[in-house]
Amino acid sequence: MMNRMLAKLIFGSAVLVTGIFGLSAFASATTSTSTTDPAQVVATPSASSAKAADLAIGKTLFDENCSSCHGIDADGSSLAPSLLGGGAAMVDLWVSSGWMPLAVPTAQPSRGTDKFSRSQTIAIANYVASLKAGGLAIPTGDITGANLSLGQELFSENCAGCHTITGAGDALSGELNAPSLHGLTTTQITEAIETAPGAMPRFYPGALTKAQVRDVVAYVSKSIDHPANVGGIGLGGNGPVAEGFVGLFLGVGACLLFALWVGDRSEPDEGSEDPQREAHV
Repeated sequence: MMNRMLAKLIFGSAVLVTGIFGLSAFASATTSTSTTDPAQVVATPSASSAKAADLAIGKTLFDENCSSCHGIDADGSSLAPSLLGGGAAMVDLWVSSGWMPLAVPTAQPSRGTDKFSRSQTIAIANYVASLKAGGLAIPTGDITGANLSLGQELFSENCAGCHTITGAGDALSGELNAPSLHGLTTTQITEAIETAPGAMPRFYPGALTKAQVRDVVAYVSKSIDHPANVGGIGLGGNGPVAEGFVGLFLGVGACLLFALWVGDRSEPDEGSEDPQREAHV
């Protein structure tokens, strides 16, 4: 009897000691996790908080630089149209190309440098896109696997009429201009095709497939922006008018100078008599 009680006492003590050690280990692990996780959460913000911060920056930049013309809610005014439903791609194109914001609201937009950093431009575009659903997101501008030959065909049929075959741009009717396509990024070219800025016709979606858009973008960004010029000097890709002027000026000018030089050498010097006439006398 005594032995049985002693055995129960020893067994109970062992269970108690094991439980105490187990609770201590669990408390230690919990404390370690609780002291580590909050630091990790602070150091790595969640996607939702990062998006909220991006939209807040975009709203501040929009209020300071765009709302005076487009309205505080981007719903337009007598000075500028509504941006609601236009999508981030449309806003990104106008801002990244330097067309917007205008220093003078009534001035004609012209291409220039982006007045913001790339992250700020994207923040403005995402903020405007968040105000109303619709429009297109900012494209990647990926041209992997594009066909330059098909791109040249499509460009000649759909774009060269306004932008010229060299992409130098040209004047249109109604004091409008088709801008130069040189110096654009693949993202900007894609956005232009997808959103049809200004008087540009809308080619997407429907008129051109995504593969065709990629082909055109590749041709413009490679063959037009960086031409091979196998026939000689490219003269900045300004087209046949500039090339004809240079050819006329240099070619005809050189011929004229050569003719004057030959004529000057064939004339006798002043005061000298004709030797044949002297021999005849």
